[in-house]
Amino acid sequence: MWRNKEARNYKDKKRRSKLKEGNAEAMHKYFVRMQKDKGDFFYAMDHDEDYRLHNVIWVDAMSRELYKEFGEVVTFDTTYLVNKHNMPFAPFVGVNHHGQSILFGCGLILREDTASFVWLFETFLSFMFDSHPNTIITDQCRAM
Repeated sequence: MWRNKEARNYKDKKRRSKLKEGNAEAMHKYFVRMQKDKGDFFYAMDHDEDYRLHNVIWVDAMSRELYKEFGEVVTFDTTYLVNKHNMPFAPFVGVNHHGQSILFGCGLILREDTASFVWLFETFLSFMFDSHPNTIITDQCRAM
């Protein structure tokens, strides 16, 4: 019987093998182009010592402006969508004064562990003027 760490390492290895170098490279090229074309586009990519992608986050100018106005409460939930690479999608969402959902930023994470969440939240805050929301609503994942 596998122990938790062995099982997690096996799953991570499988995920990394599915995320081909070309995919991460193509994403990086796209983000560089977006940042060049729209100076207020922010992204960060977290990788291991072998430059294998672990986590990524991106935020555009409109999302930053919306966060200034409506960033008091943020919802964050990774439970409902996983891409073909088995990387959970991590949207930061708020609500405007019309009751409409608004997207503050997006991320993909390799695994739902404390280190990934800390990296994601700290990077998100740095993109958002280091302005902390009053409340974050989550799915109550233990790692958070």
